[in-house]
Amino acid sequence: MSLAMAPMPIGAPRRVLAMTSRVLMPILVGWLMNWLPMVALAVEVIAHPSVATNRLSLVTAKAMFGMRQTRWPDGNPVRVFVLPDGHFVHQAFSKEVLNLYPYQLRQTWDRQVYSGTGQAPVEVATEEEMLARVSRTPGAIGYVRKVNVNEPVRVIPIQ
Repeated sequence: MSLAMAPMPIGAPRRVLAMTSRVLMPILVGWLMNWLPMVALAVEVIAHPSVATNRLSLVTAKAMFGMRQTRWPDGNPVRVFVLPDGHFVHQAFSKEVLNLYPYQLRQTWDRQVYSGTGQAPVEVATEEEMLARVSRTPGAIGYVRKVNVNEPVRVIPIQ
């Protein structure tokens, strides 16, 4: 028995390509929309203008956002603001700035809350709300993608 292929109609490759692109294009676009914002996303740590600190070490930043360090070096209380766990800026901040996965931060907060030894940070819905809350709250710290020059917050580099 011969396994010879039957001749393909002349328009068949075009139909297959058109069908494939109709099926695969939404998948590809969806994938790009989910993962493209994560590529080289610069996230800046921001603080209330009254915060006297010019820079933070990585260890201090992890301690503050992990809710283990509750005071600034000058003794004022720290108020931490974060975006929701699923927000792509929160994911980028956790991975790129703190070198942690978002679920690791959540586990730390949950452990402190359930054991009664600490509290979770204040969660805000958007970056605009983050800027507004940090600018109004003395001792506040948070993060956003980009800070405009005229925003009433300080950018604090992590070293």
